[in-house]
Amino acid sequence: MNTVITTLNHLAAKNFIIRLYKYYIIDSILITKREGFKALLRKRGWKVLAFIIGYYAVRDTLLYVIVPLLIAKSIF
Repeated sequence: MNTVITTLNHLAAKNFIIRLYKYYIIDSILITKREGFKALLRKRGWKVLAFIIGYYAVRDTLLYVIVPLLIAKSIF
């Protein structure tokens, strides 16, 4: 576990994505597990809810609209 933390600290100095993962995403997961989703919304604000809705909107659009259209175009 110590080596993982050391590696994340080293990478966080260089990479924005690792820094975002380390300080924002992991912290948000811990808040949700310890205090619940309502506490996460109080601490992080509406941006978390907007991110969740946006993520599922993009995923479902790709999965249920674009992929079937591409499959139908190549079959017929």
